[in-house]
Amino acid sequence: MTYRRALGGLGLALMALGGVLLLGQPEPWRIALWLAGAVVLHDGLIAPLVLAVAALTAAAGLRPTGAPRAALIVAGSLTAIALPPLLRPGAPANPTVLPLDYARNWLLAMAAIALVTGAYLGIRALLRRRA
Repeated sequence: MTYRRALGGLGLALMALGGVLLLGQPEPWRIALWLAGAVVLHDGLIAPLVLAVAALTAAAGLRPTGAPRAALIVAGSLTAIALPPLLRPGAPANPTVLPLDYARNWLLAMAAIALVTGAYLGIRALLRRRA
């Protein structure tokens, strides 16, 4: 119980620090709007998509555990990070800001995640058959 209170107090102190730092910014409403957008994005899009994938896999009789679940978490996190450049294609005002082909690189990262996960599952199945 003491740890819980200590962690709760630490959390409240960090929230207060965040509020003070937020109010010290030149335009705090922009940051607050961005944070509100993140909550809306999570609760309105990401969480329903995760629940839909879980429902579809359960309906198909699949239960992703271990490596498949980790791959889905990594792919989802990487997609969330890559969304701003993916949703705003085109040449930016400053050409040094986003000089890479984000759509291609995102697809390559998704393919790498799928290949590594598939290889891991294949090797694990092979080792189980031998044992």
